[in-house]
Amino acid sequence: MARMVWTIGYEQTTMAAFLAALTGAGVEVVADVRALPLSRRPGFSKSALAANLGEAGIAYVHFRALGTPAEGRAAARRNDHVTLERIYAGQLQLPEAMAAMGALADLADARRTALLCYEREACGCHRTLLRAAALPDFAAIDLLP
Repeated sequence: MARMVWTIGYEQTTMAAFLAALTGAGVEVVADVRALPLSRRPGFSKSALAANLGEAGIAYVHFRALGTPAEGRAAARRNDHVTLERIYAGQLQLPEAMAAMGALADLADARRTALLCYEREACGCHRTLLRAAALPDFAAIDLLP
């Protein structure tokens, strides 16, 4: 069977729709790949998100080292994907990011895992770059809650 990983963003969604998309896909664990697991959207900051996911029977793991540095987030906001890719490639060369990629690959191998970030569309988000670097043998399903 092909190895699978899911991705999800919470931009423009509600917690109910977000949880429904994850449970509908059979996701067992959410791998939060935001550098800063904070959100102005109610329920999507680290502690509240972990609690909401837990109530739905989904585990939560935060991989801070796999987040995008501030200058990369700024590039993403201006749709400057070339700069985002360059900055994020540098991030993934850091020892802590390399260790986190190994842990993420082990997790995704063992459990149905979804990579979480903010952007609704995975193609404009670093989670697609991360998946290509850390999980090259995995097929991806991008959930759109």
